[in-house]
Amino acid sequence: MHNIKTLEKYFRKYLKNLDELNQENFIYVDLNTLYELDLLQFHQIRTFDAGLTRYFQVIETPDKITLVNDDFVVWIIPESIENKSLTYVMLAVNGEKEPKLELVFLLAGVYSTPHLILSVLDKFLLEIQENEELLQNLSKTT
Repeated sequence: MHNIKTLEKYFRKYLKNLDELNQENFIYVDLNTLYELDLLQFHQIRTFDAGLTRYFQVIETPDKITLVNDDFVVWIIPESIENKSLTYVMLAVNGEKEPKLELVFLLAGVYSTPHLILSVLDKFLLEIQENEELLQNLSKTT
């Protein structure tokens, strides 16, 4: 689904109902989270795997950045509260009928940098993609 008006409708719906999101799916990114995601390796050598490359259509509005492709919809919402930068990232699987919100993560203060936002997003996209593939394979065998 790439219809901008429809994506905006789902964004507003999910934003309004964030308090109903399962707490396991709302992640505060801190040092412990970065450790668990193995993102503290400063000299990490990344190998390029073209199979994992994702191309996103980027839609920028005054209140957010929306990334959309055939698999995912990502809403990146930067805020500043009392001179402290916050970034909310809402990640949804892009379904045929509607996007399905999978998780929301929040980066605040020193963690709210473009590099960390994209690194954490990449990890979660990979995790969700692997889970979706596993579910599809399981459904084929049953």
